[in-house]
Amino acid sequence: MADQGVSVRNKMKNKILIVFTMLILGALLFSCSTNQGEQTEAVDTDAIRTQSVATFASSLTETLVAVPSNSPTPVITGTDTPPVITVTLEPSPTTNPCYKLFYIADVTIPDGTQMKAGETFTKTWLVQNIGGCAWRAGFTFQHVGGDAMRGSTVTLSEAIPTGAKREISVQLVVPSGINGVIESAWRMADETGSFFGDTLTVQIVVGDITTPAVTNTP
Repeated sequence: MADQGVSVRNKMKNKILIVFTMLILGALLFSCSTNQGEQTEAVDTDAIRTQSVATFASSLTETLVAVPSNSPTPVITGTDTPPVITVTLEPSPTTNPCYKLFYIADVTIPDGTQMKAGETFTKTWLVQNIGGCAWRAGFTFQHVGGDAMRGSTVTLSEAIPTGAKREISVQLVVPSGINGVIESAWRMADETGSFFGDTLTVQIVVGDITTPAVTNTP
């Protein structure tokens, strides 16, 4: 019985030793596994950090390349020509070169004729058509300057052919309240109102014109 008890105790010791050994081995294996995991994790973390830095640097490089140092000058292409706006001015009435009137002489009331205020008179001029076209009926003889002296526009009742001579007359009245030289100017116009030819004038003297005395200074 004593031997059997010793045997049981030995077996128990062996089992305890085996269990203890297995615990130690398990602890060692666990420690190694933990160290490897930490190293793997450390390696992976460093790799991730390195990759992140590289990606960030790459993005910076791409950004710098994408932004040019000098702003490009825009180039406008196209074949359309901008419209050119032109302004056409209406031409003013001009004298027809075909119509010409030539003054020949004063038939009545030569220049410098003395007259009284309110006096009525007829002024007549002798003229000639020296143009290449006849003056048609309807052409007018109008006041164009000076004192009108109540004169009215004269309208031709018949055509005056090229080279023909005619007398043109107007009825006038000497104005009142004016002393001195009075002048009135008249011209021929076609049916459009364009004047042509010489300007015909009448010049009269109203009242006394005193000539200042000349005094000789010794």
